[in-house]
Amino acid sequence: MAALQSLRPAVGGIVRNPILVVVAALFAVAQLPNLLVPPSMPVLSLAVSIGMFGVFVLGLPFAQGGFLGMADEAVSGRTRLGTFLSVGKEHYVSLLLGYLVLLALNFAFGFLAFFGAMAVVLGGAYTAAGSGAAGNAMSTSTGASAGGAATGTGGFGADPTVLAAAALVGLGLLLVYLLVTFFIQFYAHAVVLDGTDLVAGFRRSAGLVRRNLLSSLGYTIVLFVGGIVFGGIAALSSAIAAVAFGGGMADGSPAAELLPALSPAVAVVGLVVYLVVVGVMGAFYGTYSVAFYRSLSGSA
Repeated sequence: MAALQSLRPAVGGIVRNPILVVVAALFAVAQLPNLLVPPSMPVLSLAVSIGMFGVFVLGLPFAQGGFLGMADEAVSGRTRLGTFLSVGKEHYVSLLLGYLVLLALNFAFGFLAFFGAMAVVLGGAYTAAGSGAAGNAMSTSTGASAGGAATGTGGFGADPTVLAAAALVGLGLLLVYLLVTFFIQFYAHAVVLDGTDLVAGFRRSAGLVRRNLLSSLGYTIVLFVGGIVFGGIAALSSAIAAVAFGGGMADGSPAAELLPALSPAVAVVGLVVYLVVVGVMGAFYGTYSVAFYRSLSGSA
């Protein structure tokens, strides 16, 4: 199975080229301002978040292209930092447009989910209020005060039928979103490794996944399981660093109460563990995704 066969060249590429871990860890360093800004300074936190969002929107496509170029070299031999710069620059425009397309996709589904939830709340409240009013009118007309008390206190609430319908619609939207992202997940690889344009990259990714559904599902499961394990370690270590440095956690929050009065040494260890874990995760994703893509495209 391609998902399992790609593990060995992915790990070998990292062992031969530890610089991949360093480059991936730099992405984590770029996120430290958001992590360490104290929640007691909301204006600064908002400003940092907006600034970092802009930096990531403009900088991530360059980093993505350069890192995939390095990972491609690492899988088959040695890589160097110059590849990061040259490949990132070469494919920047296409990857930036692709990233903007994905952002628009996320915003579209978020928009639908938000207004769908609002429609459920308002529709359920209107239905429940109408039922309560009807119950009051019936109890008044029949003179059954006890029955009126039972049916007239409906107030505002959600109709179970409306909730069930909304849940089905929500699950449908989520499924569509996951399917779309599942099929186009290799568009950047097509652009960087095969030199396609953006539209052709989306088509090539969808075609490869469609022709290799089981292998692509296995690949996704490997990344999902690895993300849970190593992501949990990264989240815990970042929480330790954030609490110890006095940022990232609100006073009285569960994390702040569980991790009180940590020494600076522990904070530094937590920060180092966070950077190393994120670096290893990023390096593995790069080499593993490239090795898997190459195996699917027949150029491994």
